[in-house]
Amino acid sequence: MKFLFDLLPVILFFGAYKFAGASPEASHELAARWLGDGIAVSQAPILLATAVAILATVAQIAIVWTRHRKVDTMLWVSLGIIVVFGGATLFFHNPTFIKWKPTALYWLFATVLGVSALVFRRNLIRRMMEVQIRLPDAVWGRLNLAWILFFALMGVLNLYVAYNFSEEAWVNFKLFGGMGLMFAFVLGQGFYLSRYIEEEAH
Repeated sequence: MKFLFDLLPVILFFGAYKFAGASPEASHELAARWLGDGIAVSQAPILLATAVAILATVAQIAIVWTRHRKVDTMLWVSLGIIVVFGGATLFFHNPTFIKWKPTALYWLFATVLGVSALVFRRNLIRRMMEVQIRLPDAVWGRLNLAWILFFALMGVLNLYVAYNFSEEAWVNFKLFGGMGLMFAFVLGQGFYLSRYIEEEAH
């Protein structure tokens, strides 16, 4: 359930894009009314979807704050990035900014993990997971490096799809491709760690 909640802005972005694309004239009229004149019919779906994603992220944080009176740092970071890149897309009527948003987020994660490990000698993946599993120091290091490489490559892959395929293909990739690759990576990580879980059980 939490996984779906975390994906809420992406899911709503996808849904809004598809819904707006199915009714181009109505979505164009709505976009022109709220975002100003000069918007082409073809631009309306991505602009409306971007606005929905921003509102969804704000709502997501409001829900978390209401329930727990605390919001994770990553949620605040996600809000900041969607507001900056999504806001630029809405202001300039240019989808390039929102297409860069996932890459900015992925590369930020990779940078934080890398800088924390190299500069501050703090393995953030270990801090998040060591309550559930005990691993040798070398394995924690490899795990942290694996996440850094995964986020770095996901940022590159997002840009590759954004610039070499249609806008609709990128929207599809943003939800299904990103989620599928994340699931595959976590699954592979689970197989890798299973040997240590079995050793600990014995």
